[in-house]
Amino acid sequence: MTLGAIAVAAALTAVPIAVAPMVWPEPTPVAEPTVLRTHLASTEFRGEGWERLNIVSAAMRRVVPVDVLVGSGSGPRPTLYLLDGVEAQPTSDWITKGGAREFFADKPVDVVLTSGGVGSMYSDWQRYDAKLGLNRWETFLTEELPPIVEAHLGSSGRRAIAGVSMGAQGAMMLAQRHPGRYRAVAGMSGCYSTADEVGRAVTRITVGSRGGNVENLWGPPTSPEWMAHDSLLGAESLRGTAIYLSAATGFPSVPDLISIAQSPDILDALGTAGGGVALEAGARDCTARFADRLAQLDIPATVEYTPTGLHAWPDFSAQLGPAWQTMAGALGVAGE
Repeated sequence: MTLGAIAVAAALTAVPIAVAPMVWPEPTPVAEPTVLRTHLASTEFRGEGWERLNIVSAAMRRVVPVDVLVGSGSGPRPTLYLLDGVEAQPTSDWITKGGAREFFADKPVDVVLTSGGVGSMYSDWQRYDAKLGLNRWETFLTEELPPIVEAHLGSSGRRAIAGVSMGAQGAMMLAQRHPGRYRAVAGMSGCYSTADEVGRAVTRITVGSRGGNVENLWGPPTSPEWMAHDSLLGAESLRGTAIYLSAATGFPSVPDLISIAQSPDILDALGTAGGGVALEAGARDCTARFADRLAQLDIPATVEYTPTGLHAWPDFSAQLGPAWQTMAGALGVAGE
């Protein structure tokens, strides 16, 4: 692999390359063979405008927690599915680090955030993985979740999907593989290929960074499934969908510098920032390649390259506003 491919491959992992050894996710999600019916098991109040839905998934054979940020105004409202990055914490980093709860508090849209998709690519895996468990995220996100959550919210039926890093690739992949399901898709600091040298490397590193065996995902990299999940190859199916793409340069922004200065361990924060430089530079290259492909096909897209920014949450959060402007227009609501 070339050095350029290695740099691009690093972009989706959101793992600082200059920090301590990786800690694998624990425990492996447990699949229960007796779970045969998808249904809403319970709801929890987590704060003003914030609910947690515990959904029993027949596809994943377990309870999948889903957070919902209820939009402003009277319904029915459209639904935005917002995907996390590779770490996929028990509560989405979009809430704990990305400012999504504050940003969407006055927006006329309901936001649905999954949790626990660590290193999953938000895809249906061919086989159970000893480390990452049973992953049938595509089925869950496109077939099982929408009828439950949209009925619970009284949705208008208009949908968009967006994500950051691994979630950006997942969002684009789902929109590409399910034409017409989403009116808009937004990818922030992501990579969008799976079948070429860079795409295979990105996918291997994303899954491997969390201890998974990538061949449990779509089989060997030469299998047709790797091509079927490549958004560059499948870009034609995005025609008619509003598309937003963004990436930064890898140069630290003012929020990055403030975050480093306020860290209790500045040396560790500097090491993390060094990783974020390479990661975001790779994501920018990935984004440019995908934008070029869309332009070749004459598929409209809003593409924003910011002059500063790392592969880090202060910068991901800053991308949310411009992404929402594109998605709001497609959803037929005010973007402010």
